[in-house]
Amino acid sequence: MKLSSVLTLLVSSLFAFSTNAQTSLKINAVDDGNGRYAMAMVKLALSKVETTYKIEIDNSEISQARNITDVSEGRLDIMWAATNQEMEDQLQPIRIPLYKGLLGHRIFIINPASQTKFDRVKTFADLKQISLGQGTTWADSAILASNGLNVVRANKYQSLFYMVEGGRFDAFPRGVHEPWAELESHPNLSLAVEKRIMLVYRMPFYLFTGKQNKKLAADLESGLNRAIADGSFDKTFYSDPMVKAVLEKANLEERVVFELDNPTLPKETPLDRSELWLDIKNMHQPVSVGPAAAPVAETAPIN
Repeated sequence: MKLSSVLTLLVSSLFAFSTNAQTSLKINAVDDGNGRYAMAMVKLALSKVETTYKIEIDNSEISQARNITDVSEGRLDIMWAATNQEMEDQLQPIRIPLYKGLLGHRIFIINPASQTKFDRVKTFADLKQISLGQGTTWADSAILASNGLNVVRANKYQSLFYMVEGGRFDAFPRGVHEPWAELESHPNLSLAVEKRIMLVYRMPFYLFTGKQNKKLAADLESGLNRAIADGSFDKTFYSDPMVKAVLEKANLEERVVFELDNPTLPKETPLDRSELWLDIKNMHQPVSVGPAAAPVAETAPIN
């Protein structure tokens, strides 16, 4: 065989190998209330791009602070969280809000014995007497505190359920789509969804990669934009059980709405892209009296 033919065959083989090779991604996917949905969006995005990815799941329970560090330093590849400027300084945000902004509509998980305390909340001054539990590094913590609300912080997500039941604080604010699945996952605790109050502020929930992982970030952004264009993003969103529960259970039209400022919102937030944001008033009308083409990614556990 001629040398030129051998070289051609070798180059073709290498090209075929590189085309079919899988890029492995490591993700910590311990259920934080958003893990199942976020993973569905990761897989949707990666199904829309040319690169083939294999996802390896790490189910170790770690804090968000540890997750941020691991993604920043390359031990993990993707995480999800509500954004703020500090997050975007450390990690590369994929600026497409996975929940279409729904996460910024917050209702409370409480001990049901305390509902009468919330029944007496009529003004923002009354609300400031309520203590609210949040994660130490969560974007919400800074937002609530900046609006003068009483915030009690905890390092671990699971601890917050036990703390609100035990009276360490009065309420655990959650996105309107979150509480019912979370209550189902804690059947042994005396918890309920508070009946009257909703906080509203702009708070996008993004996927993040390490700053160095530019190819993955570009693929995720491209894949999500393609999903928005072909309708599969909205199909995933509206068919999600947590989102359906908002319409069926959240009682939005009867809630007292307190509108809050978000001083942590980065200036790059794509507020001008209306297709990225949900207008909750088109779902229900709350009464506001507030204060001032490719293979789908495979998934495998990490041993």
